[in-house]
Parts: sequence; C-alpha cells; structure tokens
Amino acid sequence: MTSGRAPQDAPTDQVDERELSENAPEPPEHLVLAAEFEDATREQWAAAVDGVVRKSGRIGEDAPRGAGVEKLAWDTADGIRVQPLYTADDVADLPATGVPGALPFVRGSRAGGHVPAGWDVRQHHAAPSAAAVHDALLADLENGVSSVWLAAGTGGVPVAELGAALEGVMLDLAPVVLDARESAEEAAEAFLNLAEERGVAKDALLGTLGLDPIGLRARSGSGPAVESVVPLATRVAREYPQVRAVVVDATPVQEAGGSEAQELGFSLAAGVAYLRALTEAGLAVADAARVLEFRYSATAEQFPTIAKLRAARRLWGRVLEASGADGPGQAQHAVVSPTLFSRRDPWVNMLRGTVAGFAAGVGGADAVTVPPFDIAIGEAEPFSRRVARNTQSLLIEESHLSRVIDPGGGSWYVEHLTDDLARAGWAFFQELEAAGGAVAALDSGLLAGKVEEVRAKREKGVATRRTPLTGVSEFPDLDEKPVERTPLPEPVVRGGLPLYRPAAAYEAYRDRSDEILAETGARPAVFLATLGPLAAYATRAGFARNLLQAGGLAGPEAGPTETPEEVAEAFRKSGSTVAVLCSTDALYGERAEATAAALREAGAARILLAGKPSSPGGSYDGVDGYLFAGCDALAVIDDVYTALEVAK
Repeated sequence: MTSGRAPQDAPTDQVDERELSENAPEPPEHLVLAAEFEDATREQWAAAVDGVVRKSGRIGEDAPRGAGVEKLAWDTADGIRVQPLYTADDVADLPATGVPGALPFVRGSRAGGHVPAGWDVRQHHAAPSAAAVHDALLADLENGVSSVWLAAGTGGVPVAELGAALEGVMLDLAPVVLDARESAEEAAEAFLNLAEERGVAKDALLGTLGLDPIGLRARSGSGPAVESVVPLATRVAREYPQVRAVVVDATPVQEAGGSEAQELGFSLAAGVAYLRALTEAGLAVADAARVLEFRYSATAEQFPTIAKLRAARRLWGRVLEASGADGPGQAQHAVVSPTLFSRRDPWVNMLRGTVAGFAAGVGGADAVTVPPFDIAIGEAEPFSRRVARNTQSLLIEESHLSRVIDPGGGSWYVEHLTDDLARAGWAFFQELEAAGGAVAALDSGLLAGKVEEVRAKREKGVATRRTPLTGVSEFPDLDEKPVERTPLPEPVVRGGLPLYRPAAAYEAYRDRSDEILAETGARPAVFLATLGPLAAYATRAGFARNLLQAGGLAGPEAGPTETPEEVAEAFRKSGSTVAVLCSTDALYGERAEATAAALREAGAARILLAGKPSSPGGSYDGVDGYLFAGCDALAVIDDVYTALEVAK
C-alpha cells in the first residue's frame, strides 16, 4: 500500500505542470474515435440487417430491400411503430424541446432540474391505525425518504388519528401527501388544522391535500362533483404557497391495462376539468395550475415511461399556453405500478421496481414512489421497505441520475417516441373532450371501453408469453419457498375501471397446483414423451417444461428412448394422463404417430406435441394439440387441467 504523498528522499526535479499545459497541442475541434473509417450510411446498415435476418429464415431470398429492418420493428399498445434504428434525420423535423423550466417543458419543469440532490423520494404508507404506521413512517424519513404519501380514511389511518400518525414529522421539512379518496375533504381539513395547531406558518407548510373526485370516480365508479375541490383549492392557492390541493391521478388507466397515450389523454382531460372549475371560481390560470399535481404510472417498459413523462409536460404546457399562461410547469409524481408485481418469485419485483424507478427518474418526475417488493403478497415488512427506499437512494447517490438535467434528451429514439406519444395523447384527449370530458367519458363507459381494447392486447401478450413475466410465465420455480406476509384487508371492489395485474392469471393456476399438492402429496403432472437421445429432445422438452411449470404442472420425462413402447412404459409409471411429445422434426416424422398410438393405448387422455403444426411433416394423427413459441400458454394450461380432471 503506498501513500499519495511523495517520500522524503524522492527526486526534486518535479515536472512543471504549467509548462506542460502551455506547450500542449491544441485539441481537435471534434474528437471522432472512428475518424479513419468512412461513415456508414443508413442504406448500408439496412442491407446488413437484411442479410442477417435472411440467414435466420425470417425473410426469403427474394424479399425486397428493407424487409429485414421491418421485421425488427414493432408496435406499441397505441399503435406507434417503433423502428430498430433512429438517427438525427428522424428528429430533424420534430418540434424543439426547448430548455428546462420553460415552454414546452419537455426537458423539465424546473430550470435547474433535480441537480444535484435528486428527485423527491416518496413512500406510500397504508395501515389501519396510527400506531401501525407511525414507526414505519419515521424510519423511512430517517433513512432517505423525503416525503410521505399517507393513506387516510378507508384503507388507511382514521382521519381522527392523523395527528398521532404524523407525530414527530416536521411538516415544514417533509411534505405530506394525503391519499384519502372518499374522505379527502375531511382529511385535508384535519391536516391543515394540525399544521395550525403545531404552529407551522402557512407559507412554510409543505404537502399535497389529495383532492381528486375524478380519480375516485375512475376507481370506484362514483364520486363528488368536480366543483367540490373549489373551496379548499382556492383557499390553498391564496394562503399556502407551497401546498398543492388537487391530484390529477391518471394511474387508474394504467392499472386497468390502458396505454401510455390513454393515460396522457385522461390526465389532460381531468386536469382541464379542474382548471375550468378553479378559473370559473375566480383563480388565474397560473394560480389554478399551481395547486395541481399530476400522478402517472411508471412501468418496467422504461423507454415508454421516460417518453410519457416528457410528453406529459409538453402537453400540459400546451394546455396552459392555450389558456393564456406560460406556466407553471407540470408537477409530476411517478408511481411504480404495483400491478407489475408478482406474488410468485417476488424477488424479481426488486428488478421491476428498479427499472421502473430508473425510468421515472430519467423521465424527470418531481417525486417517485417505488413500492416494497412484497406488496402483492401482504403487509410490507421493514426489510422490504428498506429495499424500496434504498432502490431510489442508489439511483440518485450512486448511479447519479440526478446529476444531469433531462438524461433522456438527445436520444433520437427518446425524442421521437416523446413526440409520438404527445401526438397520440393529444388525440385521445380530444376524443374525451368531444365526448364531454373526463367525467362524461367515465360515466358513459367510453373510457372503459377504450381501455378494454388495449387490455385485450396486453392479455394476449401475457397469454402467449410474448410479454414474458420472469418467475411467473418464464422460468417458474415450482419448489420456491413461499414468502410469508401478514395478509392485507380484502381490497374494496372497484366499481370503476378494473384492476389488471398480468401475473394473476398464471398465479391462479399455481395456487390450484398448490391445493392439489396439499391434498394428494403430488403436483398435477404432464408426462414429457421424449423421443431419441438427449441431444434430440432437450431443447423442446425444456421449452415444454417451462411452459407447463408456469401453470404449476410438473413435467416428468421418459429420458432417452429408442422405441414407442419404451415411451409408453415410462408413461404408465408416471401416473399422468396427459403427454407431450418432445423431439426433432425428423424424429417426429419417424415416430410421432406410432408413439401417440402407444401412449393412447397406455391410457393417455390428451397428447400434445412440442412444435408447430406447420413445421415439416405438418400435423400428426393422434396428436390433440401443439406447444410452440407464441402459442396461447394459458389456454394450453387450462386444457391440461381440464383433461386431468376428466381423467379422474
């Protein structure tokens, strides 16, 4: 180990740094690392892509130029076409993103961004009593959390216990955001009274009162009139310069399976409804906008999340500009959606939360909430709360995401997607406004119908595993040790937009498997009828086992075999009544039908084959169905359970 200081007997002829600096050559105007190579053109890149895709068999030899590039493009839930490559040419005609803190606010609502301290780390607390929430709340504030999002009333702390829950919280240092839904006005009054009792000056009080009758209607199907926010909101606008009164919560749209553009459009329609009510009550547009806080979902689809938050600021800035104001910029609270989280293999939720939290921070949200990884299972424990807050601390303190204003700015893909989402979000906003606004769209079922169309696409993606859920639909572990948590109270039935959690469909089958295991001592099983040596069947057997285990189905296999009779004998010993043939197309041509006949004679009620029916050889006699990449895995699993039940 050496010291940074020179030893006493070191040579005295030190290098003169000033002389080096004065004689240093002038740096090149532009440092181009690939300067010795000619610039590749987009056409050359496209030709190279075509060649690779052609070798993979995804396009034919006679496919037109650019067919390979088109194969790599994909569509978002909003129908936005995403290309595999973006260059400066793709953004040359896009509107200017401006500078942070000024219209159109794409690059941030504040001139200085969140540099260097980072965004507001906001954690949600929901417990039925002050005693249950108080210690956890203080522990969060003492260990990196900067604001509290507190549930009050139904599903949270009784409003009467608000003071006890916030005992020790300095209301002029740590913002408190209320989540009281049906009790919003009562909780807001109690909070303001509590601040007055504690002697907190009105101009020093921090927080958000959480009034949101439109968001309540989106969740429950009913709620007070939009104008109900006016008395408290106007009072806040005039007396509490650092308090926001109204939340424009767009997360119910995402929680129901909606798209980014639908979430954007709904937030604009709801925000405009509040803006109209407040300005009609006498507030100036800028003053009315100042008391609004917008809440958006952050998901593990990081680029759409980044672009959505940037587009949201641009769109709201356009609304204010059209209303005669040039600000303030949109205040954003990004919430990592709990619907992303799974009950099975919940440790993966840490990764989902990290990716979504990263996207929220890069997208420029003013406050970010990352839920505990076990939130889908039950009551969060100190360990999971610690992981949740440290996720954000690491993003800010070690990854230094807040050291740069608008980290996504300048990315040609992000800039283009921001513009695409802004246009799609504005179009949906116009559609809602034409239908009478946010409330009318909710009451008529228009919004629910539009969201349902997108949710159906998402459900198909999950069912076919085109949208993989690690630990659930992909790489499930039937032997995983369950994570035990105190169950949460039964959720209130939502009368508005439904709650869609993608993992739930697979988890229902896993629960069914657990029940069978508890009753019989064994999981329901599907026999893997492997044909030939290990090298022949390993890939397809692994694929079939992975798919079946997603539904809680065990997959015993025959192992290397040479004849249909060997396979049938192993099947009899397995005790199953469903089998999946696993091998190469060549061996299927030789043995599939004979093996299927032998299995049927051995008592197989259902015989499937791992491979596409359109593969060489086509369909086979005796085979009832096929397993392949892109097939409806949930339909296959349900079919297997039905066959097993019938066979009983």
